Amino acid sequence: MAVTSVPGKFAFACVGAMSLLAACGDSGSSGSNSRILTRSEAQALGDDSAVGTDGSTVGDIFGGGSVQQNTGQSLQVNKYIWKGALETLSFLPLASTDPFSGVIVTDWGTSQAAANERFKVTVFISDERLAADTLRVAVFREVRDGNVWQSAPVQEDVPRQIEDSILTRARQLRIAEAQQEG
Repeated sequence: MAVTSVPGKFAFACVGAMSLLAACGDSGSSGSNSRILTRSEAQALGDDSAVGTDGSTVGDIFGGGSVQQNTGQSLQVNKYIWKGALETLSFLPLASTDPFSGVIVTDWGTSQAAANERFKVTVFISDERLAADTLRVAVFREVRDGNVWQSAPVQEDVPRQIEDSILTRARQLRIAEAQQEG
């Protein structure tokens, strides 16, 4: 594959990702913080938006609800997956990014094609390897009922499809860098 064809394919992938989201949820966390709140922390803060309708939090999704305190040590994340995730999700506004913990949280975003629904995505990169098992994606969806946003389900395969798009972009970035070096 020629590197010059990557931008066109990437633009197509972004449109495809938005289409996937338009077909998707569970309401989720709002986040100006870059760390993941546990259920008890979210409830103590009175942040109902950080707790899903089933009582789950992003912390539950990404690790059984446990949160490690900042000990000064950082998690090593794969730079290609990190950049691939940012590029793949560039159609959504970012709420927070933390490369030291490997967490990317988007803010709610809508499309012109579906103005009465919005989406939010959380990405967790858990390792420095370029491998599928180091990436987890959670997608949240809300639909407008009058002037109120309410949680709505996301199709089960949507997070996996977004993971696949991120990994594909990460591999493209790695190949492009290798071609420039050699």
